[in-house]
Parts: sequence; C-alpha cells; structure tokens
Amino acid sequence: MSSRRDFMKCLAWAGTGIVWSVSGGIPRAVNLGGEARAAAADGFSFVQISDTHMGFKAEANPDPNTTLQAALDKIAALPAKPAMMVHTGDVTHLSKPAEFDTADQLIKGAKLDTHFVPGEHDVIGDDGKMFFERFGMKGGPAGGWYSFDQGGVHFVALVNVIGFGPATGGTLGKEQLEWLEGDLKGKSASTPVVVLAHIPLWPIYPQWGWTTGDAEQAFAYLKPFGSVTVLNGHIHQVVQKVEGKATFQTAMSTAFPQPAAGTAPNPGPMKVGADKLKSVLGIRDIEYAPATGLKLSDATLA
Repeated sequence: MSSRRDFMKCLAWAGTGIVWSVSGGIPRAVNLGGEARAAAADGFSFVQISDTHMGFKAEANPDPNTTLQAALDKIAALPAKPAMMVHTGDVTHLSKPAEFDTADQLIKGAKLDTHFVPGEHDVIGDDGKMFFERFGMKGGPAGGWYSFDQGGVHFVALVNVIGFGPATGGTLGKEQLEWLEGDLKGKSASTPVVVLAHIPLWPIYPQWGWTTGDAEQAFAYLKPFGSVTVLNGHIHQVVQKVEGKATFQTAMSTAFPQPAAGTAPNPGPMKVGADKLKSVLGIRDIEYAPATGLKLSDATLA
C-alpha cells in the first residue's frame, strides 16, 4: 500500500484516550481524554482488546493475567454494557493449551459475545489448529476468516498471521482475498464496514514486519464503501491513519508495550516502571449510531 498516493498519516502513540467520529467515511477528532459515553439509543457499542499474551513471563509484565482482568473490569464499568467484544489477536504467548485455557476462562468472565482473530503467537506449531478449535467461528471458511453483521455494520475478520515473518510481515493470500471479494459483493456502499485483523493492514514499519504485503488488493474490494474502519493489534500501541474513506486504528495491548517504530533495534516487550505499566496498556470502546457513524475511544488501564 506504500505506492498509494492519496495518503495521510495521523500518529498518536499510546498514553491518552483519543476519540474519533467517523461519519460518512470522514473521521474527525471529537474529544481527547474523555470518559467513554453510553451509545446512542438507535446504535450500539462494542469493545476491542488485543495482545493479551497469556503465558508471557518476563520483566515487562510478570503477570499478564492481572492486567487482562483489569481491562475486563474497566469494560464492566463502562456506562452501558457493550453489545460484544472483539479480540484482535495474540490471545496467548506460545500457543500452549494451558494458555488457551486461562484466556478462555478470563474472557468468558466478561459475559460478552466475543469475536476473535488470531495473532502470530496463537498459531505457533500448528497453524492455529488449537486457536480455531477454541475461538474460531463454527461452520466458517476453512481458513478461519469470517464475517458477520451487527446493528447495520458489516464486520470482516481476516487472518494475516499464517506464515508471518519478522522481516516480511503478514499476508492474506489468494484464497482469502477471493473470499473477501465475494463476501462484499451485493453490500450497499453505504454499509459501514469494520475490518478486524492482527497485523496492520498498512505499512507502519515494514522493517519490523509491521505490514501486510498483499493488503492493497483487499482495499481494492473495500474502496466502494463510504466508511471503512480497520482495527488491529500486534504493535501494542495506538497508531492511526486516514487514507481516503478508510480509517486505520492499531490498539494497545493488555500485556506489555512495544517501542515506537524505529526507536529501538528491534520490536518486542518494552519494560517500563511498575507504576507506569497500566498507563501504556488499555482498551478501546467503539460506539455506532446511524446519524454519527463510528466513534472510537482509547482508554488506558491507569
């Protein structure tokens, strides 16, 4: 996608809440640092969590179970109960059965309908077999991608971590791209579309694998839609970009931060002071109403 010319970046590294309204495909900042509000009566809200890394054991966060629970407690305290929750990957750290068990138990405690996409840490050794058995959509396509509709919004959950390489990033593949083309056919251009993925679908920093090589073809199929919002994880911080009618939003982790692109020799867990850890971890609350579109609010766990 780096060859596309109508290109604007808007970067906001994690640390404060940021609210965006997307109406008719045009995002605008509506509030900074405010508390999440109840969804409009004719709309709904949902929440995003990402990169929980169950089983992680290192100084950057000795207890990711506790910070995941803090994130779920923050969700439970929202003014209105969300209609659902989305998890944008790296549920576990090493794809071990006990890690999947722990994640399943904690996330079920939120009592929310939850939709998952895998991260590269969820597909270690078996191309995601255990992940899809636990968290995949039953009866969906064999590759694990799927779509669903909620309150007038079309959600597309993509898999771009199979074959991930730190030097090459993610890929969608021909089969999934053909499925996406068919999935979107017949949908009205006025339908808001929310795309879920783990690895960014735009080249934030290809040197670290923060990119998806064949994402441009996916956006050729999404181009007719007036409002496209992409939610992903992987980089453990908030980075935003607007390109045409699409808004790209990476998310904070509930486990540990990573350095900003290019500010360290490599990506990976970044240690901060114990008193600062929750200020760089967080959740995202998303509200939708037909009159105003999508409003996104990022809040730290601090």
